[in-house]
Order: sequence, then C-alpha cells, then structure tokens
Amino acid sequence: MSHNTFGHLLRVTTFGESHGPAIGCVVDGCPPGLEITPDEIKAELERRATGRSRHTSQRREADDVRILSGVFEGRTTGTPIGLLIENTDARSRDYEEIKRQLRPGHADYTYWKKYGIRDYRGGGRSSARETTMRVAAGAIARKWLRRELEVEIQGWLAQLGPLRCDGVMRWDTIDDNPFFCPDPEMVPQLESFMDALRKSGDSVGARVNVVARGVPAGLGAPVYGKLDADLAAAMMSINAAKGVEVGAGFDSVAQQGTAHRDEMTREGFLSNHAGGILGGISSGQDILVSTAFKPTSSLRLPCRGLDIEGSEVEIVTKGRHDPCVGIRATPIVEAMLALVLMDHALRHRGQIGTFDL
Repeated sequence: MSHNTFGHLLRVTTFGESHGPAIGCVVDGCPPGLEITPDEIKAELERRATGRSRHTSQRREADDVRILSGVFEGRTTGTPIGLLIENTDARSRDYEEIKRQLRPGHADYTYWKKYGIRDYRGGGRSSARETTMRVAAGAIARKWLRRELEVEIQGWLAQLGPLRCDGVMRWDTIDDNPFFCPDPEMVPQLESFMDALRKSGDSVGARVNVVARGVPAGLGAPVYGKLDADLAAAMMSINAAKGVEVGAGFDSVAQQGTAHRDEMTREGFLSNHAGGILGGISSGQDILVSTAFKPTSSLRLPCRGLDIEGSEVEIVTKGRHDPCVGIRATPIVEAMLALVLMDHALRHRGQIGTFDL
C-alpha cells in the first residue's frame, strides 16, 4: 500500500492499523527550535478520544504518545519527528463473525478487490483510529502556526443530522460539551437526539466547520498548488468525509455575482463568501472550511451483503462504534487545516521569504 504521506515541505506519514500493536507517524520538515512535549500532544488527543461520553464509541484508549525522535531537550531539532501510540483497548474478537463478510458502506469490498487481503479487525488501516496520528501531528503544526504567525484555529459542530448548531455562537463553550457545539442551548436537544438514535441502533451524519484566523495573505500558489485544493484534499482524506466547502461553498450556486463577490474598501473586505481564498491564494481573511461526514455503516441492525466468496449473507456488525463519527471529527479537521497551513507557510517562505509584502 502506497500513498500514506501527505504534504510537501511539511510531510506527514502515518502507519498502523486499528487493532495492531500500535499506530504512529513521522513528521518530516518541522523547523528546529519549536518547544513541544508529549503532554501538549496528549491534550489534543484527549479532545478526539473515544469514550468521552455515551454518544461515542466506548473504546477507551490511553493514547499516551511517545516522541521517538526529532525532539531533544524539549525542542525540535529539524530532523524527522517520530510519534508512537500503543493500542491498549482493541477487542478483535468482536469482528470474528464478519471476517469473511464484506460490510456495506465500508472499505471492506474495495480493499478486498484491490489487495486480495484485508485486516477485518475494526477496519484495519481504513479505521478512524488512524486519525489519532493526524491530530498528534496537527498539535505540532498548531503550535508552530501560533508562534510564527499568530494563527488561531477553531472547529465546531455545525450540524448533527437535521439539527443545525448555528444559532448562538459561543466560542468559549465549544470544549465544554461532548459535541463541540458552540450553542450551549442546543446541547440538551443534541443529547436527546443521540440517545434516541443510539437506542434505535441507527446512525446519522454531521457537518463540521473550522476557521483559521490571522492567516497572512499569500499562502497557496497557482495553478496546481492552490490552498483551497489542498484543503479540500486534506479534508476528503478523513474517514467518512463526503463533501467539502470553502466559504459559501454550494450556497454560492444560488447567489448572484453582486452578492457573492467580496467588495473591498480601505478598511478591508465587506464580506467573506470566498472563505479567505482567492485564486487559490489566501487573502488575509479568515479561512473557513466545512466538511460533511456520512452516517456510520457499522450497525447492529441487519442488512444484506456479500461474503468473500460472493454469496449473499445477512450482516450484523457488533462491537463498539460511533453512532455519529462527526461528533469526534472537530479536532481532526482542525489538525488537517493546521498541517496544510503550515506546509503552505513553509513553501511560501521558501520561495518568497517573507509574509510582509
């Protein structure tokens, strides 16, 4: 299997499976001198972790990260940073009954057709467990962006199933509830909705938004290095992602040009329908990205499927699964935005040399 690395000057390679002994990543290209500790990375991992509430998978991983290389006396050295997390709470026996079955809505069928073999334990490499390492790497990128450019990144749950969370936007309360919802008054409704959904055995999708503030103008490049193109690819690489919007996104279809164009004055832009990116290059405005996540396909409700011999079978998925993977996606989209922005900042600095144009 190839294609496990993303980025250009900042390159991240992840490895490991959901039920293997460990997962890990190598972060290559981080400049020297950045202070980073395992505890700082752990803080981000805890935001993403399962088992934080009754609304997520009850798998409880310790997620203790080990820094194997690239950091000396608490500072990055400029050499590859190796990160490793042991899997401590995998229950592979839950998947014994489906090891010869191909679950609808999963990567089982496509992995089998492509490689002729698959790790059926929790989805193996296609499991959302892999995103743990993205969040770990993203913790490094977020700190570098904050130190070098004063960029701040914030994600939130914008919609869960039919429930929209765009009423009151209280940024200071996002981490105070298990949904990353910015509207405290919506939390009881989200709780009730998820309780009923979980009892029914079904699942639902979600929409997660993320914004980066303080991004300087100039990140990104024409024509094949567009910042929004790289952001779209990064978000779509996340498990269960099915759609990405930048700025107004698909709402721009119904807009007229006089409304969509972001007029400029000496005091700045009058709107931000472009999501902070023009011609693939950051404009200095807030960068806004929205990602849609599909409903979870691992359900205890029976469905029709095939086994590896091609016979029709009834499939019931047991084990611990998220009834809505989007609930835990906020730290992941934050991490991917941070990694793409840091990569583009390094690329810009390498060609242009400054952000003060």
